[in-house]
Amino acid sequence: MTAADWHARAAAITPRTELFIDGGFQPAASGERFDTVDPATGRVIAAVARGDAEDVDRAVRAARRAFERGDWSLAAPAERKRVLLAVADGIRSHADELALLDSIDGGKLITATRQVDVPGSAAILQWYAEATDKLYGQVAPVASPDLAIITREPLGVVGAVVPWNYPLETAIWKIAPALAAGNSVVLKPAEESPLSALRLAEIASAAGLPDGVLNVVTGFGVEAGAALGLHPDVDVIAFTGSTAVGSRFLEYASRGSIRPVWLECGGKSANLVFDDADDLDAVADAVIGGIFGCAGQVCSANSRLLVQRGILDGLTERVLERAAALTVGDPLDEATRMGPLVSARQRDRVAAHIASGRDEAELLLGGDALPGDGFFLAPTVFGSVPDDARIMREEIFGPVLAIAAFDTEEEAVARANASEYGLAASVFTSSIRRAQRVAPALRAGTVSVNTVDALDVTTPFGGVKQSGFGRDLSLHALDNYTALKTTWFAGA
Repeated sequence: MTAADWHARAAAITPRTELFIDGGFQPAASGERFDTVDPATGRVIAAVARGDAEDVDRAVRAARRAFERGDWSLAAPAERKRVLLAVADGIRSHADELALLDSIDGGKLITATRQVDVPGSAAILQWYAEATDKLYGQVAPVASPDLAIITREPLGVVGAVVPWNYPLETAIWKIAPALAAGNSVVLKPAEESPLSALRLAEIASAAGLPDGVLNVVTGFGVEAGAALGLHPDVDVIAFTGSTAVGSRFLEYASRGSIRPVWLECGGKSANLVFDDADDLDAVADAVIGGIFGCAGQVCSANSRLLVQRGILDGLTERVLERAAALTVGDPLDEATRMGPLVSARQRDRVAAHIASGRDEAELLLGGDALPGDGFFLAPTVFGSVPDDARIMREEIFGPVLAIAAFDTEEEAVARANASEYGLAASVFTSSIRRAQRVAPALRAGTVSVNTVDALDVTTPFGGVKQSGFGRDLSLHALDNYTALKTTWFAGA
């Protein structure tokens, strides 16, 4: 499909712009709105309801009523499975619409949203739906004639706060296990990309999800997000976003009622490339995808490239050649390989890191904003980056790669671990023994060997250190949204 075709289809969409509470769309109590902007053009897409503490309270009360009503929380697992499968089918039925919403709202490539994000969201929801009637309790080995059983119960009201880089998919990461377990959810999408969340709620309602089980409050983090974090009737918070904001949710929990807070925060992932890597062309391809995909706006982006000295020049040459060839531009053009940053604010923030990098290291490629009304930056590569440079230490969340050389395996591991973050890492080597030594030595939630950012619904995703401690995906995510209950029957 041509870019003109996609633009025509995008123009035909009328986005939902009100809050979704208790099964229907409602204006913000204040009547206030905010503009959501197409980052590729700088043009306003729609004025969206600006929810605040009063709206969050309405949503939480609706979620609590739904939970206590029991038509979802107490429904047979097979019934929850049936409805969630219908929601997954609804996502597939509206795939192009949802893909376009995330592309125009978040600047994501239509090739990515249509081929990966939307079908991936439906598949993840289907996977958790299928899990609902396959989870069993346990019988504890207590002395006869007593009987002790261990069951999992939903916690109640889940507050989910998600970022703008994967608006639909990250929402599904939280919603799917929370709903599968029988909880009600209040979702706060990022103010930069709220549109797909509102449409998702409408699709879920049409598929049979009971009123109040999924609510969406759009608005700003300091208003709606903080109110959700502080609300005393929220039983658990699930958050994906920056480390700075994640720490605020821990503070909110300390000021309100006691509840778990599951954080998946920032990252500064390292690629370790050893001189026995089989194919430097394949490594270079992986490096490019790992840092310039989604314009580098990925928490697990492989933004540090540590290369054994003997192959430094050869790999750097290949990376620069590929980065220079990336087509940067219109996300709705299927030939585009990198789109804009999500906002002018984010572009300027990344540009400030690049300016710092010019003083700290050798600029090998890019470094400039691109002309036009959108929020574009050129793919940027720095070489000879010292370990104490800002661009090597701090999460940039943009298309900026920092390259440095190492000599020994021990040095590579030590330098990769010398970060406050611990979300992901990659190791490139032809030696299985080396991979078996290095992978467990790296302090990261996921270590990918001879690839980058390996991910599947069957494996948990999350980090250590300042990257947080929550886990999305896999059956382990159900732990975030359930409580263990022991029921003990005394024998005669």
